[in-house]
Parts: sequence; structure tokens; C-alpha cells
Amino acid sequence: MAVTFSNLHTESGLKSVNDHLSGKTYISGDQLTKDDIKVYGAILEQPSSDLYPNASKWYQAVSAKLASSFPGKAVGVRFGSQAAPAAAAPAKEAAKPADDDDDDDDIDLFGEETEEEKKAAEAREAAKASTKKKESGKSSVLMDVKPWDDETDMKKLEEAVRSVEMEGLLWGASKLVPVGYGIKKMQIMLTIIDELVSVDSLIEERLTVEPINEYVQSCDIVAFNKI
Repeated sequence: MAVTFSNLHTESGLKSVNDHLSGKTYISGDQLTKDDIKVYGAILEQPSSDLYPNASKWYQAVSAKLASSFPGKAVGVRFGSQAAPAAAAPAKEAAKPADDDDDDDDIDLFGEETEEEKKAAEAREAAKASTKKKESGKSSVLMDVKPWDDETDMKKLEEAVRSVEMEGLLWGASKLVPVGYGIKKMQIMLTIIDELVSVDSLIEERLTVEPINEYVQSCDIVAFNKI
């Protein structure tokens, strides 16, 4: 049976999630599902462990699952000079091998394909297929927006993303999620009318081209659900 939550930015909304998670590990069972991702994306920050212990424990578990796509222990890195973002946007430089005499090699922190990125690619294909069929109705999408590096102004990145306006597109809640090396990605919810908006085209033709690619390196679909 479908579970309904509302106003998750309010105390009453968080309480409803906390009560639902009493005696449970995840929203819809014993494993992480798209239901968890959808609710996670609608909550702006980790719930208080004192006021909402069940929701807080669940939020930490989901965060850990998402963070696992960036495994390994940080040992410290340096960044060499970087070309202007607009010029660098068409193609990312591959990570260079470590050299004992050169600590300033450019590093692409998103170059290695992870399990999460494979799932994101599958979700994108599903979104593309859904758009081609031009089914009626709406869809809810959770998207990862990744910056170029730890010096990217995430406030301006969010403003740039939300500046994209299209018929049938509605931006929702967003939050920053640490991914390692001091870098944070933005997770943002959006609702689309399927016949009017292609998520694939939104990413390729609007979010990763000038002028937005001054801040945005890449975008991935984390979850795609019909409403």
C-alpha cells in the first residue's frame, strides 16, 4: 500500500516519517528503494536525533548508501591550474598518473564509473524511453548536480540550475551532499510533465552548456518515478 507524506519541511511532516519508521529500517522494506530516495530528497536536512530518532537514523543510513559511491580514504590532493570553465566544459581531462616529481597533476574526481553512476545511467535511459513514448501524466525526478571542484560556488550553482525555465518543469527541494575531497554535490527534486519535458535533453541542452557549465560539471538521474 502506498504511503503518503506531506510538508516534510515542517515538524508535523518529519513526525509522520519518524512514526512510519518505528521498527523499520527503510520506508518500504528491509532494503533501500526509490521510495527512500524520494523521501530523502524532500527532506532539507538531517532530522534531529532527539526529536525524530527513527527518521534521523534512517537519514544517516541513506546518506551512507549514497556516499558509498565514493569509496576510499582521502589522503590529500593538490590541483594544478585549470582552464576557464567555459573552455573546459566540452570535455573533462582524464586523471593523470601520480608522479614522484609532480604533485600538481590535474585530477578528475568523477572520472571512475561507480555502481551508483551505472544505476544513474540506467535511470537516464529509462527516462529517455519514457519521454519517447510520450506517455501522459507527470514524473518525479531526483537529480545529482556535480560541480567542477571544491572552489565552485554552490549557491551560484543552484541559482544557475533553477534559472532554467521550461513549460512542464517545476523545481523542488534541494540539498548539498558531501562526496569527498571537500567537494559537495547538489541533489535536487524536480517534477515534469512527460509530454513536454525530456530529462535527457534538459541535462544535455540546458544544464551542461554555457553559461551554466561555468558551475556544473555533470548531472545524473538518481531516481525517476511516475506520479
